[in-house]
Amino acid sequence: MIEVARRDHPGLRFTVGSMTDLGLADASVSALLAFWSLVHVPDDAIPAVLGQFRRVLRPGGPALLGFHLGDGSRLETHGYGGHPMKVYVHHRPADRMTAWLGSAGFVVQSQLLLDLDQALPGAIVFARRQS
Repeated sequence: MIEVARRDHPGLRFTVGSMTDLGLADASVSALLAFWSLVHVPDDAIPAVLGQFRRVLRPGGPALLGFHLGDGSRLETHGYGGHPMKVYVHHRPADRMTAWLGSAGFVVQSQLLLDLDQALPGAIVFARRQS
């Protein structure tokens, strides 16, 4: 995905890293987007990840998070297009994510619940880093 991003947008910087240890300076990011990337992070690591998000985001900076709704985890052995993989996918209630965000120093401003009548519902939460 990084190779495609670099190819299609050569004027932008793309790096690979760990959400639990972002190699970025404090308050160096204007905005943050984490769409369905937290679904592979276990519950016990989410507070550390959100702490890293807060650390690198400038005060008042927006964060937009998307994730699978539900409660529980399951091992996925086939990815999109039938590609083999072995990764856990974590589904979470929206109120748990908003509570984690609040504890990490974010103010949740809105949330949108998606496809509640479908097999794989989701949520999008918009928050801002507190000062």
